[in-house]
Amino acid sequence: MAELGFFEGERVELVRGTVIAMSPIGPRHRSVVDYLTELLVPRLLGRARVSIQQPFLADDESEPEPDVAVLPLERYSETHPDRAYLIIEVADSSVAFDHDTKAPLYAASGVPEYWVVDVGARCVHIYASPSDGRYARADRKDGRAELRPLQFPDVAVLVSDLFE
Repeated sequence: MAELGFFEGERVELVRGTVIAMSPIGPRHRSVVDYLTELLVPRLLGRARVSIQQPFLADDESEPEPDVAVLPLERYSETHPDRAYLIIEVADSSVAFDHDTKAPLYAASGVPEYWVVDVGARCVHIYASPSDGRYARADRKDGRAELRPLQFPDVAVLVSDLFE
């Protein structure tokens, strides 16, 4: 339907067979995505592809559009990526959806690590170790806590820097 222009000009994503309207991107959301882009792209250059707000072919033919996806170094000209090292969603008004719907979706897709940056609470929820459609590990970091992606432990992100 998207290819036929049904959703032209609208921000939507396909999740578990349902077309979901995406919230507008506010300044706080954009600021975090911009910061993560500026931080991750140079540090992962030649090791991973950093994809910003692009489709990801998830379990059950869902195509969410995560804010940041750290992908294997491949060309994706024939199909959307279906594997990722890390997916990051920035949540301003979508916190519950990102936890309750997207976390199980990414876990079922085998994404080894998923972060939800909660703009309102100024914290990051970290999910890891997917098994049977859910993440076995969940943690919350805030303040001066340092985050390091499992696949790229040399890349550090200070939680407080996300919200400056």
